[in-house]
Formats: sequence, structure tokens, C-alpha cells
Amino acid sequence: MKQETMKANDADFSEESQCELRVDELEQAAQRELSAGVLKQAAQDLRRFRGATSKIERELYLDAYRWLTVNECSSPFSFLNICQLLNLAPDNVRQDLIGDSSLGALSYRARRCGRAAGRLWTSFSHFFVNERNGHGEPGDMVFNNVPSAAGACLHGNVN
Repeated sequence: MKQETMKANDADFSEESQCELRVDELEQAAQRELSAGVLKQAAQDLRRFRGATSKIERELYLDAYRWLTVNECSSPFSFLNICQLLNLAPDNVRQDLIGDSSLGALSYRARRCGRAAGRLWTSFSHFFVNERNGHGEPGDMVFNNVPSAAGACLHGNVN
């Protein structure tokens, strides 16, 4: 009888532990999502209100800039704490955000599209290398060594 009770208690403990782990994982995921949202909002405010002329818009820019440049950890959602939670290097993030905010809207969009095109190009390159190495059928290749202007731009082969 005691053994059955012990097994039942072990099963309850195991289920409770699993539920606690799930709750912890959900809380951590929620905190990461919120942190990423705070960082994204700061990036948008820096970009959108950089050349602002109204008092409110200037304040939004300055708030985001101060938050980004202050080295303090007292607030759970300080810049440094968010970078730590998201496993980001604060100096690199600062450099990227301040660099992006100095770009105009068109330049910013062009930079973002260039980054996306670069990732797409890399994906295609990996696919085609696998095809050439015999991991696929020769007839499966869609772009069989076709030169492209986009590829030349992405790899710096433009005069």
C-alpha cells in the first residue's frame, strides 16, 4: 500500500514539475517577446522622429535615444537588461540603431531590402551548391548558372 502511495505521489510531483517548467518557459518567452517589442519600438522612434520639429516628436526621439545610450541596469526593461535577455551585444545594437536612425526613410528601406536580398541570395547559393554536389536531380535546378545583376550587386561586383 505504501508503495502505491509513493508511486502516486511521484507521479503527482512529476506532473507538477512539468507544469511549473511549462509556466516558466511561457513566462520567459513572454518576457523575451516584450523585450523584443520594446527594442523594436525604440528603433522605430529613433528612425521616425530623428528630424522631428514638434515638441512631442522630439521628446519621443530623445526618450528613445536616452534609453539606448544610458548604461544602467536598475530597470527590468533597461537597454542593457533587454540586450542580455535577448543575447545581443549592446554596443553592436547601439551602433546599428544609431546608424539606422541617421538614414532617411528611403535609405533605411533600401538598406533593409539589401539585407533581405543578401539572405535570400545566400539561401539560393546553399541550395544550388547542394544540387551541384549531387544532393538533388540535375533537372531540379531552376537558375542554372544564370548571371544576375542582383547577384553582382550583393557580392560587390558592381563598377
